[in-house]
Amino acid sequence: MSLSHHPLDPRLADMLRSGRRLRGIFNSIPSPAVIEMCGYAGFDFVVIDNEHGSADLQCTEHMLRAARASGIVPIVRCFEHDMARVLDMGASGVQVPMVETPEQALRLAQRLRYPQPGGGGGLRGSAFSPRAAGYGAFGGSAHTQRSNESLALIVMIETPLGVANAAAIAAVPGVDAVFVGPNDLAHTMGHENRWLEAPVQQAIEQVLRAVTSQGKCPGILALTAADEQRYAPMGARYFANVTTGLFTQALRQAASGGNPAISY
Repeated sequence: MSLSHHPLDPRLADMLRSGRRLRGIFNSIPSPAVIEMCGYAGFDFVVIDNEHGSADLQCTEHMLRAARASGIVPIVRCFEHDMARVLDMGASGVQVPMVETPEQALRLAQRLRYPQPGGGGGLRGSAFSPRAAGYGAFGGSAHTQRSNESLALIVMIETPLGVANAAAIAAVPGVDAVFVGPNDLAHTMGHENRWLEAPVQQAIEQVLRAVTSQGKCPGILALTAADEQRYAPMGARYFANVTTGLFTQALRQAASGGNPAISY
């Protein structure tokens, strides 16, 4: 079977190392159709948001299928205890919130990758029966190698302690990208949701430049073209919007009579 029909999309790690600008989108709506819409719209990646979304694990697996079918690289934002299961479902990577220390980042990196002969690698439990290995059709050493080489770990910095440790976190082997969560960072710095205030912006810049200095991919929320233009000179190149915000904006425009051109 060709790689295009393999359940695991192997492109993410190379995308993050490519140096090019990537545009993706968070989706917290438990809907495979929304994932397909994001793929057909042309985004590079989608982050299935299991931190703030309501999808159960079965729906998450269906959304991963929809991503593979529509050609968009799927990442799952999840907590550490869910990593093994979403990886077995076929996520191309995980994005873990509230990472504050290099020790925590190292533990996450080890949980993402399988052990290697002679030692090294990671601590991920091995099973070839789940979807990521084609329910056994693509198991064995080839699956282990494909997973270790192509899966990606994106850690999120959202606290002052994470900001202080940004360079050390980014330097951890197995961390592929570091994403700043500006809303949570603003809250943990005492600015509520006002992440455009100067102290928060200074912290964001500190993280983006620290991650760039370690040769890893820096990411940030970019809800507008102006956001992207603001953070790209600081090194950011992994940008994410949000489906619910875009949907709400379009619906408000339609409700006010300013319908955009659409096709049925």
